[in-house]
Amino acid sequence: MASESEDDGGKQDEQGESTDDDPAPVGVKLGSTRTVVVHPDADGNLSVSTTLTCIATYEDAITGEERLLYGEEAALEYPDEVEFMLRSGLPEDDERADLAERFFREVVSANDVDSDSVVVYAIPSIDNEQGLANLERVIDESGIGDHGIRSYPESLCGAIPALGDGLEAVEEIFVGINLGSTNMEASAYRRGEQFSHFATGAVTGNEVDRRIANLVEEETQGRVNIDRTTAREYKEQHADFDSFEPFTDVIQQPGGGSHEFTIERSVMDAMDEYVDAAVDELANTFLPEFANDSMKTYNLALDNPVVLTGGMTCIPGLVDEFEARLRAELQREVEVIAPDDPVTAAARGAQRISDRLVDRGAY
Repeated sequence: MASESEDDGGKQDEQGESTDDDPAPVGVKLGSTRTVVVHPDADGNLSVSTTLTCIATYEDAITGEERLLYGEEAALEYPDEVEFMLRSGLPEDDERADLAERFFREVVSANDVDSDSVVVYAIPSIDNEQGLANLERVIDESGIGDHGIRSYPESLCGAIPALGDGLEAVEEIFVGINLGSTNMEASAYRRGEQFSHFATGAVTGNEVDRRIANLVEEETQGRVNIDRTTAREYKEQHADFDSFEPFTDVIQQPGGGSHEFTIERSVMDAMDEYVDAAVDELANTFLPEFANDSMKTYNLALDNPVVLTGGMTCIPGLVDEFEARLRAELQREVEVIAPDDPVTAAARGAQRISDRLVDRGAY
């Protein structure tokens, strides 16, 4: 491969000369919470752009024309109207696909992503043909990928940065677990081929948010009710298996005044439930089915690290906690790892695949 370093998105020929005529290799992850685009910038270095997957429209006060905001700006300025169009993980219908298309066009334009490119995008491995077709349309209509657009499973793309500096993951046999906002997915990979798969919508980051909101109400004896957005913020800012500390917040009381409260258990109680449920699904549903399909391949896979990907993997200490509980459940030694930056890992892995395709002229 001509370039697998994340510091150098440029191309060279056999004499080391730049081949600027090659299309740009681009990696994309359109996620339910965040979207990431990885592409070479004007200097040939990789640019990693991350934004909230949301959009809001408003009327220009002077002209009356419709204006559009996306990402963090939309969520901050229009919290009551902002639309997270991929809440289920995919654009389920034409309306959400149209919103996602408008959103992604704005992202592509704002980040100067080259239209003269090969695009690889990470997809959830769930049985939703219409949603996947809508997602393909969103990418296809974005104005990039003139030389080709391909999709690969998110758990494979996310595992690539975790297993090496290049594409070592596509030469390995391993199990990848995607811990996302809308699904938990488990897949076995053999030299890049996904040959065993499981998905559930019962163990998700969104469910953790719902549980945090319920547990906060219980912990405060009904005095505090928070929405799921606030619960997600509590999770992202305070959940920590290594060194969680109680924290305080303030709410405004109806009729005036404020109420300060302290959260001691709710966030980590919800996280404990989540890890237990995820380990149970993996150890008692997916892995037995995998072993029944091929015991030899199963053992080879578990001799290698199990790779956790997805946004929930960002919680400090979660990987070690998952490993300890999985070992106890399986009653065998197993190593669990995750990429350094789980939020951007799938897009970075997708970009490396795109880079390989460009390098070999396989687009």
